[in-house]
Amino acid sequence: MKNLFFLLFSIPTFLQAQIPAGYYNSAQGLSGNELLVALHNIIDNHTVISYNALHDAYFDTDKLPSGKVWDIYSDVPGGTAAYYYSFTSGDQCGNYAVEGDCYNREHTWPQSWFNSQNGPQSDLFHVMPSDGKVNGERGNTPYGNVGSPVYFTSTNGSLLGITTDLGFNSAVFEPIDAYKGDLARNYFYMSTRYNSEDANWSSSIATNKSTILPWQLNVLLTWHHNDPVSSKEIARNNVIYSDYQHNRNPFIDNPQWADSIWGETVQNFITAVSISENSKQKSVSLYPNPANDYIFIQANDLIEELEIFDALGRQMKVDFINENGLLKISCSTWNKGVYFVRISDNNSIQNLSFVKE
Repeated sequence: MKNLFFLLFSIPTFLQAQIPAGYYNSAQGLSGNELLVALHNIIDNHTVISYNALHDAYFDTDKLPSGKVWDIYSDVPGGTAAYYYSFTSGDQCGNYAVEGDCYNREHTWPQSWFNSQNGPQSDLFHVMPSDGKVNGERGNTPYGNVGSPVYFTSTNGSLLGITTDLGFNSAVFEPIDAYKGDLARNYFYMSTRYNSEDANWSSSIATNKSTILPWQLNVLLTWHHNDPVSSKEIARNNVIYSDYQHNRNPFIDNPQWADSIWGETVQNFITAVSISENSKQKSVSLYPNPANDYIFIQANDLIEELEIFDALGRQMKVDFINENGLLKISCSTWNKGVYFVRISDNNSIQNLSFVKE
């Protein structure tokens, strides 16, 4: 993954023309959690459309210049896709076996992560039309950068496989570069819109209710920077505001706010992952990973110092039992997320990581 860097975004004034005067006044000059709360208060209480109404809305929000469905999992920008769908019930899923059979409604923030709650279930800012087969292959895996092995490749090059992302090792779904920023800004919107309204949400390997975990933020902020806001997103944002939900995605209107809210979290995460290493390593094993109530650490040499940090770089209080050289460490009360272990003596340092579920 490329190192995270911070950019200032600018959008031509004529493309922002439909932002109501004063809409973001209460957010000006803020940063961090204060900005997050202010933006939530601006965009909450939106008009909730029905789940069935999404198909009609897509005709206005997700239409290619040709009049066909704009499916980001099959679209080939500047080229010809392997298939196109019409806005008709005959092209809507239904059953599918292969790509090109039909399209359905893709919850880019998976439904299982918010327990299909009313509101987010039909929120146009993250529910987009997509090929049924590709949607099914993605399932509820998080977004990320795929290394190998690759389990699935769509006709436009979207991938399902094992991630190469810093501090994480699991299956992820990677869209093509042209839509990575779009999906990142979907997630920033969701985390902001449903902040403090997520009591009945579940958590995942990428999220703690509506909070995006630092490893996932690292991916999404990089995508956000590398794939800036497009005219497609601006038009979609305007239509959702004016004709359907009457709220906006602040991170399309003001992309720099993503860094203002989450930039420090990601920088702390990178610092925690990049704990200094020595070329001489101990032979150490850690299991289970992911963990629930306990982790076990086995080393073939004496452990003189053991430290554990959360994804924000904060040191955890470690309670453990030494059972004949096998350390049993309680993590039952820790928050879900990624943790980093540093084991050292006078001669070596060993760095490990694990996920607390």
